Amino acid sequence: MQIGMYGLGRMGGSMARRLARRGHPPVVWNITPEPFASLVHEGAVAASSLEDLVSRLAPPRFVWLMLPAGEVTEGAVGALGPLLARGDAIIDGGNTHFKDDVRRSRLLEARGIRYVDVGTSGGVFGLERGYCLMVGGPRDAVERLEPILRALSPGRSGIAPTPGREPGTAEEGYLHCGPVGAGHFVKMVHNGIEYGLMQAYAEGFDIMRSATSQALPEGERYSLDLSAIAELWRRGSVVSSWLLDLAARALSKDMDLASFEGRVEDSGEGRWTVQAALDEAVPAEVLSAALYARFRSRKGHTFGEKLLSALRHEFGGHGEARAEEGER
Repeated sequence: MQIGMYGLGRMGGSMARRLARRGHPPVVWNITPEPFASLVHEGAVAASSLEDLVSRLAPPRFVWLMLPAGEVTEGAVGALGPLLARGDAIIDGGNTHFKDDVRRSRLLEARGIRYVDVGTSGGVFGLERGYCLMVGGPRDAVERLEPILRALSPGRSGIAPTPGREPGTAEEGYLHCGPVGAGHFVKMVHNGIEYGLMQAYAEGFDIMRSATSQALPEGERYSLDLSAIAELWRRGSVVSSWLLDLAARALSKDMDLASFEGRVEDSGEGRWTVQAALDEAVPAEVLSAALYARFRSRKGHTFGEKLLSALRHEFGGHGEARAEEGER
């Protein structure tokens, strides 16, 4: 199937490469020209502009955007709309807020242009492993896109289907989740859960690392090999996961993680997940706490923490504990 791809960063470039390798060489466009040479070498067709990209596609034309959410994607959709015609489709594979999908699709619908949102998970490993694809949009447009979804997805990957479940495309690594916005809604919650899982691993390993604390009785202190424990848990443990695999990789390189400062950014989906929980009156304590932990990671001691310390001093005369070596 012929498809255009606009946005050739870490994810978009690897996706274009995977499509080319699997018999769907895309027509590609990027603001900066650096990715073109290697992709053309693998069979992709480099466009000279967004207009050129559209002109090289045969109707019905499908253009996949792999761009940062927000203004960049908004501008791209606005620029593409006038270039496309009835029956064509825009696919947004970035981390767009699902409400933006709904709004954009309504604007395009008046001109007969389809809008498909694809929550895409797989990161920098997706080129070889494949991408988990959560799709929203009109059924006819999604069905037309299936050759591309199959090429990008990981397939069964040796994972046995769940007993008793009617098999479908989910076993192949992609799923039409519902109408416009549903794909990005599912991906939003996926990333919110990811925040919680990562925070749980981070806290657990921190507890094990701190088991050497001088505040503990001498017979209850343990100097643990975190790299070996991560490797152990990858085998037969109920907490095994791909995230644990990645933790094991990081710890095997440097168990002290000295090259990291501990400042953790959030790309938006965690906030949106917590907001959705508020809108739906669904308790989400773990996901909320994981999001707040990321906010906390970007600061030194906050004013609030200073006030807590001052209050302890005022009501009980408590002094501030001195940080142990390595905790400053």
